[in-house]
Amino acid sequence: MLNILIVEDDAQLATTLKYLVEDNPRYRVVATTDDLDGAVAAAAKHSPDLALVDLRLAHGTTGFSVAVRMSDFDIPCFFITGKAPDFPMPDLALGCLMKPFTAEDIHRSLAAAEDLMRGREALRPKMPVNLTLYDKVEEDGAETQPGYIPSRRSLKTRLEHWIAGTQH
Repeated sequence: MLNILIVEDDAQLATTLKYLVEDNPRYRVVATTDDLDGAVAAAAKHSPDLALVDLRLAHGTTGFSVAVRMSDFDIPCFFITGKAPDFPMPDLALGCLMKPFTAEDIHRSLAAAEDLMRGREALRPKMPVNLTLYDKVEEDGAETQPGYIPSRRSLKTRLEHWIAGTQH
């Protein structure tokens, strides 16, 4: 069973997402929260296997800051948002599922996330069209999009500095 934390500031959407996730008996939502502080507290208390994170959250926090903090707990994240980041962020999340989505989109996305987390190389053949999986950076000097920062430490440091600068 995969234990999941939902971080979504829209209470109605969070409740709907919880029901969609738990529609499959392989998945269980251990907590829902609407901001960074709640996510950190829920991660410490419940030790989820995966966090489903919206990018715009309550109290001026972002999904990026949640993903940085979840990495401190070794909890992978999956972004669920209405507007995807401009470039892939494999050091912060396994991928991004765009809203709106269906129950089938959620189940297939969770199956793909589970495949990635378990190290299964063959991903499932039917992926939702609104799902983007982030690949890990290849060492062979593969061409990346402008603005892409491959180092986890550099990205984390930059995000922490950005977060600290916007909260003052």
